[in-house]
Amino acid sequence: MKNRLSVRNCIVLILIVTLLSGISGCSKKESTITLFAAASLTDAMTEITNNYQEKNSNITIILQTDSSGTLQTQIEEGAECDVFFSAGTKQIDALTEEGFIGENDSVKLLENKVVLIKPAGTKTAVTGFADITKAANIALAGEDVPVGDYARQIFGTLGILDDVMSMEINECANVSAVLAAVSEGSNEVGVVYATDAKLVEDSVDIIEVAPNEYLTKRVVYPVGLVKNDAADDNQTEAAKDFYEYLQSDDALSVLQGYGFSIYE
Repeated sequence: MKNRLSVRNCIVLILIVTLLSGISGCSKKESTITLFAAASLTDAMTEITNNYQEKNSNITIILQTDSSGTLQTQIEEGAECDVFFSAGTKQIDALTEEGFIGENDSVKLLENKVVLIKPAGTKTAVTGFADITKAANIALAGEDVPVGDYARQIFGTLGILDDVMSMEINECANVSAVLAAVSEGSNEVGVVYATDAKLVEDSVDIIEVAPNEYLTKRVVYPVGLVKNDAADDNQTEAAKDFYEYLQSDDALSVLQGYGFSIYE
């Protein structure tokens, strides 16, 4: 009888170990998720995704950055995406209305400032947004790019939009291209985010930070959980976990380190 109990106990123990191993294996199943992020978030999101993957070795994050308008279009055209971090609410709102993002699956997370810059150490007659037309040329993001939209709001508020649009404009695909054009000296002035200027503070000088009254809306960065029909359950859960991680103190502290403010 004693031997039978011992054998039975061993069998039970083996079953428990096998069951626990199976559960552990399921929880650690490998998944790959795709993150679309505004170009102005490139450095911050690279650090954040690396931090997340160090803590979650079973998750691989593919980071793709570009202008928010371009990324929105790619999602609408069927590009696979799990999480979208936009530099403007317009893109998230449109994707929500079109059904790509659930009504309760986005959150306003950050704020930024719009700044007028020039190459470091150079001279210009421009003293601020109001007299930007004194510049020989300007680097400006396209209208469908959030920072380009914000710039046009500023010029419209100041009543100089038509004058600015008749200038020699280097229309750039995204804010990174504007920053490069000015920091390399290709253009006399340009409009970027404060966080971008901070990244290359040795290469550009800030002429003016746009006051809130220049803008018709705040410079808000929302993040949304995208409906990915191609994803399996594990990928969907991984995307949701990363979406929530972006709202954590760990991720927000990194973003603040790059000059972003937390949305309130």
